[in-house]
Amino acid sequence: MKSNTTIKQSFQVQYEYQLYFTEAVFAKENTLFHDLLKAYPSEGAVKILFVIDDEVKHKHPNLEDDIKAYGLSYASVIQHTETLTIPGGETAKNDERYVRQVIEGINSNSICRHSFVVAIGGGALIDMVGYAATIAHRGVKLIRVPTTVLAQNDAAVGVKNGINTLGKKNFLGTFAPPYAIINDSRFLETLDQRDWISGVAEAIKVALIKDISFFEYIEEHALQLAARDMNSMQYVIYQCAKMHMAHIANGGDPFESGSSRPLDFGHWAAHKLEHMTQYSLRHGEAVAIGMAIDIAYAYKIGLIGEDILERVLQVLENVGFNLHIPISGEKELETLLNGIQEFREHLGGKLTITLLSKIGSKMDVHEIDLSKMKEAIALLNNKVTIKTSY
Repeated sequence: MKSNTTIKQSFQVQYEYQLYFTEAVFAKENTLFHDLLKAYPSEGAVKILFVIDDEVKHKHPNLEDDIKAYGLSYASVIQHTETLTIPGGETAKNDERYVRQVIEGINSNSICRHSFVVAIGGGALIDMVGYAATIAHRGVKLIRVPTTVLAQNDAAVGVKNGINTLGKKNFLGTFAPPYAIINDSRFLETLDQRDWISGVAEAIKVALIKDISFFEYIEEHALQLAARDMNSMQYVIYQCAKMHMAHIANGGDPFESGSSRPLDFGHWAAHKLEHMTQYSLRHGEAVAIGMAIDIAYAYKIGLIGEDILERVLQVLENVGFNLHIPISGEKELETLLNGIQEFREHLGGKLTITLLSKIGSKMDVHEIDLSKMKEAIALLNNKVTIKTSY
């Protein structure tokens, strides 16, 4: 054989998953969950490990009993092994012992690659459980049941899983599509106001960079969304999730091998602010501030006019977001700006920041004028109302 011989091989893998919308998914008369598992080719009942966000369990005290009763009603299809309860929010992603707890549950219940893990909770818990599921047996099947607006329209509909470590958000993670996602509107009814509005930030994000008509809908219904109108929220969730999934399928880079990540508009600052506030900021709250910063920066460098800046800030405030940047002093400002470099490292390759060029259209830039960014931050904090801190 000659030296320097190379064997090249390529292959393609087709991914498909479904997002279902329902109400009271574990009510006996709702056959969606049963039908989903019955359609899976299996000899006998399918083993399932459930992992529930503790806050969800607290607000829905009958949930675990409902799951057990549902499994007994459909025992020929569903074999309920165990239900784990784990703290939700960023706590789930900040402490690796919870990943270990899920992995131990997978092991002790003999969950194999033809079994399922069902994660019920907010986006952070679903991220963590998804990470654990994808590293056990090199990947066991995951069904996501997101319980917050943010999770139902964004966090749970993508293909990413991860945890936070070394002071960086999602430093450890995987790309793995879920088997299915089930959005149950009943879970939204018990959200506190911060979690209710938090997910609207991601809808505003995708509308700003992709669809002016969707932005106009949010603009028109901002006060109704703030007042917890379920019909408006359900439309926003559906439309945002649809656009998010379409981007994954049609954006040409579902596993983010490149440097352009338009769906991370506003996220360089958001990720840093979450860490700087010890995650007292909800992700959606941080994204709202991050978008406001980058929109102010786009105005300062002449990409957009003041009319667009004021219009977007007004919508964000009408929904209920506190846009005041929770930093003080030059040292904290520099720490925040370090988030730009950390974002580049997270992306890999050259820096790529998505900015707004007009409502419904975006522009990627590869350099940030830090003096202009400081001016943008000062401008934003002078413009917005200072509300009670989070």
